[in-house]
Amino acid sequence: MTLTSLAPQRLGNLLLEKGYLSEDDLHSALERQAQGGRGKLLGEILVDEDYCSEDQIVECLAAEYGVPHAKLDARLFDPKVVDVLPREYIEQNLVLPLFRVRDTLTVAVSEPSNLFLVDEIRGMTDAQVQIVATTAKDIRRMITTLPDSRVFVIDDIIEDSEGTDVTLIEEAIEDIGDVEEIAGQSPVIRLVNYIIFNAVKEGASDIHIEPAERCMRVRYRIDGRLHKSLEVPQHLLPAVTSRIKIMGAMDISERRLPQDGRVNVLLEGRKIDLRVSTFPCAHGEKTVIRVLDTRSISLNLEDLGFAEDILENLQRSICAPNGIILVTGPTGSGKSTTLYAALNAISSMENNVCTVEDPIEYHLPLINQFQVQTKIGMTFSKALRTLLRQDPDVIMVGEIRDEETARTAIQAALTGHLVFSTLHTNNACSAITRLINMGVEPYLIGAALNMILAQRLVRRICAKCTEAYEPPRTIRKALERMGYEFDTFRRGVGCSHCRNTGYKGRIGVHELLVVNDELRDSIVSDSTIGNVREIAMRGGMITLGLDGFRKVREGITTVEEVFQIVGDQKFAMDGK
Repeated sequence: MTLTSLAPQRLGNLLLEKGYLSEDDLHSALERQAQGGRGKLLGEILVDEDYCSEDQIVECLAAEYGVPHAKLDARLFDPKVVDVLPREYIEQNLVLPLFRVRDTLTVAVSEPSNLFLVDEIRGMTDAQVQIVATTAKDIRRMITTLPDSRVFVIDDIIEDSEGTDVTLIEEAIEDIGDVEEIAGQSPVIRLVNYIIFNAVKEGASDIHIEPAERCMRVRYRIDGRLHKSLEVPQHLLPAVTSRIKIMGAMDISERRLPQDGRVNVLLEGRKIDLRVSTFPCAHGEKTVIRVLDTRSISLNLEDLGFAEDILENLQRSICAPNGIILVTGPTGSGKSTTLYAALNAISSMENNVCTVEDPIEYHLPLINQFQVQTKIGMTFSKALRTLLRQDPDVIMVGEIRDEETARTAIQAALTGHLVFSTLHTNNACSAITRLINMGVEPYLIGAALNMILAQRLVRRICAKCTEAYEPPRTIRKALERMGYEFDTFRRGVGCSHCRNTGYKGRIGVHELLVVNDELRDSIVSDSTIGNVREIAMRGGMITLGLDGFRKVREGITTVEEVFQIVGDQKFAMDGK
């Protein structure tokens, strides 16, 4: 840590004048510096001994050298200037380009006295350099958030999707070189930027760019349903697809095989991850982009829609010293979000929490996250076996896909680790059968399992246009047969806030199975789904239907949404 090369006595006087340091503390620090020789600067000793803060020292230095002093945050930083200096140079010299106005580049430095550094930056950037003083700690923090070379800054968003930018390219595109050239032209870039920007603004989880016979269609998946966004001429499809492939470091010359890629974009100063998948169809390549926007995801268990009794059991289970906790459900049911929230709740400096994922969707503090690399043989099972030699306390396996991964996870649980994972099953009881069908012995499953949580996502009633209504008689009869009675039914009328759908946002519906001693014995002796479910119900299992209809009674969602997840499709359709 280099705080200053200013003469010690001068620095001390500056701190005394500001009232940041007492004379006794200054005398003590100078004595310690003298005893230790020239190994440490005065500023480092003052911070180490907690006599004053690094920020106070930098403030005094800024005043001494006549430069501004600033606390760094994202609002001062323009991502478009990050490339004016090499990343290695920024990290080695603890400097950070902030923004450029005409020919003047403003740079944050931790050593305002280093005039040679200013001259060096001026020569590298061919610009006038204005420095601001800040702490080395702030610069290091900002460096960790810098985009790498594959981060694209989405600016110049087009205002009207039907403007001239969509129709500039009239000729057919045949040659690969032409496609690459056109994909780099501003109109195509702006169109792709608009598609991504609008998806994030609308809260979409996926973007579908689809080839049709006469047009290229763009649809967004919002709250689990696809909605058409725009249609543009079909001849734009190759250029748009190639632009997205270039962003995702994919092969633009390959149109016959599916490809996968990943893109980081900066939008309104924050990072958004995009997972790209292309697939050849009859009229061209279809592209699906999964949008991972951390701002729209809450990683607090209390915010995920758990009923109070389910939340209490879940919080108790994730604090267990060992065992397996499984979260089940189809793709897109929020399993990963639940696991991340659970890990976030128990991570601390005292725990070594490790994950094996494919892919890593969200980066969490205090958690060691490992990416599966199947191309080089680093599968879930192999990564998990290696991870056990890393002295973990808590392990999260992204998904149990095969017998080897299941056995390794169970062995980890039986040897003192708490293991989280997911399975693709329709309900909690089916998870036990699924593990047995994979080849795992029932006695191992019974010994290792602590809890199984099945979940789905249902749409919330829009709070802006909710109203009470009387449903069709078929709905009431179906509920009576299932044992549910309601005094009031609510729905959304539809407004501009919810895109006239009557729904805004989604919430989880959960089925919780806590494994008790009776159920452990049953898994070993008779693990059929019917028997397991009967014992689980006797033990107080909360089913998807029970939790879903509780949310209907509370006016959170509609009865039609719950029918969709409990399988009574007929009555859901009759009630529309």
